[in-house]
Amino acid sequence: MPLTLEQLNAAERDAFVALLDGTYEHSPWIAQRAWAHRPFATLTALKQALADTVREASEAEQLGLIRAHPELAGKAMVSRTLTAESTNEQGKAGLTDCTPEEFARIQQLNADYNAKFGFPFILAVRGPRGEGLHRHQIIETFARRLAHHPDFERAECLRNIHRIAEIRLNDKFGVTPALGNLVWDWAEQLAAHSDPGFKERGQLTVTYLTEAHRAAAAQLQQWMRECGFDEVGLDAVGNVVGVYHGAAGTSGVQPGGSLAPANPAAPRLLTGSHYDTVRNGGKYDGRLGILVPMACVRELHRAGRRLPFGLEVVGFAEEEGQRYKATFLGSGALTGDFNPAWLEQRDADGITMREAMRAAGLPGTMEAIAALQRDGSRYLGFVEVHIEQGPVLNARDLPLGVVTSINGSVRLLGEVQGMASHAGTTPMGQRRDAAAAVAELCLYLERRAAQVSDVVGTMGQLQVPDGSINVVPGRCRFSLDIRATTDAARDACVEDVRAELAAICARRGVSHTLEETLRAAAAPSHPAWQARWEAAVQALGLPVFRMPSGAGHDAMKLHEIMPQAMLFMRGLNAGISHNPLESITNDDTELVVRAFEHLLDHLAD
Repeated sequence: MPLTLEQLNAAERDAFVALLDGTYEHSPWIAQRAWAHRPFATLTALKQALADTVREASEAEQLGLIRAHPELAGKAMVSRTLTAESTNEQGKAGLTDCTPEEFARIQQLNADYNAKFGFPFILAVRGPRGEGLHRHQIIETFARRLAHHPDFERAECLRNIHRIAEIRLNDKFGVTPALGNLVWDWAEQLAAHSDPGFKERGQLTVTYLTEAHRAAAAQLQQWMRECGFDEVGLDAVGNVVGVYHGAAGTSGVQPGGSLAPANPAAPRLLTGSHYDTVRNGGKYDGRLGILVPMACVRELHRAGRRLPFGLEVVGFAEEEGQRYKATFLGSGALTGDFNPAWLEQRDADGITMREAMRAAGLPGTMEAIAALQRDGSRYLGFVEVHIEQGPVLNARDLPLGVVTSINGSVRLLGEVQGMASHAGTTPMGQRRDAAAAVAELCLYLERRAAQVSDVVGTMGQLQVPDGSINVVPGRCRFSLDIRATTDAARDACVEDVRAELAAICARRGVSHTLEETLRAAAAPSHPAWQARWEAAVQALGLPVFRMPSGAGHDAMKLHEIMPQAMLFMRGLNAGISHNPLESITNDDTELVVRAFEHLLDHLAD
C-alpha cells in the first residue's frame, strides 16, 4: 500500500524515520530533523522540509550525504551491494547493460572525478521525466561536470540528491505527476521542429516564420483543439490564439458532466508566452507559458466546466528578435506597438518581413496587424508562467518564485578613442590606452551595480578593432546593459556610469562616444495579481519567495495596457537558459500547472 501523509504526520520520530527509509541514501539524520516540522499539508511540503534540512546542515554533513552514495556503475553495482533504490535507478538507466567500452569510460570518469573533488559523482539517473536517462546522456553529463568548480559541483550533487529523493518519495506515495508529464512531453514534441542547419546537428532553433516556426504553430493549434478550446487560430503576425469561453449564466458546470454553455462576450484572462527560440536554445523558454494554460483548459474541458470568465492563451510568434530586429513583435501587435518600418526589414537572406509574412499566408499589411490591438478594458489581466532563466531558485532548492517586477533596462554602445602606439617603445606614463580605459569602466560598473539591491550591470561586448599583440590599443568598442527593478534605480546607475566614463577619459587623455540603443520601462507586478500567485504557491505547501525578473518577457508589453504578474519555475543545471542544457522536471512542471489551476479557481470564486 502507498504511504500516506496521515501516516507520516501521526508517526513518532523513529517510526517517521523508518517510513522514509531509503529516501536519502544511508542518511537517517535528514528525516530525524524534518520530523519536527510535522504536520505536512502536502507531499510538496514534505519534500521542501527535507531539502531545507540538507541546505541548513553543515558542510561536513552535506559531504557525508554525498559520500553515502555509490559510484555510478561502480564496485557496489558490480558486487551487487547497492541499496534496492539505487539498484532500481541504475538498472532503469541501463547502467547494468553497459558495453565494455562504456563501462571502461565510466570507470575512468569515476577515477578522475574522485581525484578532483574527493566525493562520488551524483546524478539523478532517472532524469527529468523520471523514466531514466540513456547511458550516453549520463556519460556526457559526467564529462561536462568534471570541469566545474568544487563548490559549484558540491551544490550540483546535492541538487541531484534532492531529485533522487523526490522520485523515491513519489514511488513511496504512489504519486505520478500526470499533468507535469503532459506538459513535459508536449515541450519535447514541439522541439522536434527546428530550422535547417540546426536540426541536422540536433540543435533547437525556431526563428520567425521559417518552416519550423510554421510547423510549431500548426502543432500548437492542433493541441489546442484537442484540449477543447472553443476558438483556435493564427493571427496576422503569426500568433497562435486559443480561446476557452466563459460560462453563460451563473453556473459553469452542467449536470451529467456535459460542457456548460459558453458566453463569448464574457471578460477574459489573457495568458501565454512565445514559441520562437534563440539559436541553439532550450525547449522551455517561452513555450512553458503556452503549454501550462493549455493543460488547464484541457482539464476544465474534460470536467465539462467553464469559468465565469474566458481564458485566452496566446503563443506569441516572436519575442527573441532573431530573424528580424523586432523584439516583442508578437505581444507588441496586441498592444498597438507594431512598428510599420519592421515590414521592410530584411533578414540575412534579403527577405523582407512583409515577404516572409505573405509566403506564410499572412496578409502582410498594417491594416490587418493594427486590427490585432486588444482593448485592455475587456481583460481581467495578463499572467505568464516562465522558467526563471537564472540560478536563484535552484540555489535555494525552491521550485517556484513569485515575480515582483520585470526589470527596466537600458542598453548603450560606446567607443573610447585613444592613440595606437608601439607596445615596446611607449612608456607606461605616456600611453593613451583605449582598452585600459574601458577595462576601468567595466570594473566600476561591477562595483556600482553591486551597491544597490536588484541593480545589475553587464559589459557583454569588448572589441579592439584591428588589435595587435604588440600595439597599445587606440580604439575600444563596448556595450553596456544596465537593469533594475525600478526605472529610477536603473537611470541613477546609468548616469553614474556616464559620469565615470567621462572622468576616466579626461584623466587618461582619451575621448569617447556613447549611444543609447534601447530603453525599456520596468514592469512591476500588479499587487492583486501577485497576491494570487502567492496564494497559489502557499496552497501547494511551499514558502513564498519573491524575486525580480532580470530578463524581459512578453508580460512587460502587456503591462502597458492591463495589470500583469508572473510566476517563475526553476530550471535544472543551475537554471541555465538560452542553451541546450535548459531543463525542467516533470514534478516542478506539475506544481506550475497546479498553481495556475489554483489561480483560476480562486479567481472564479
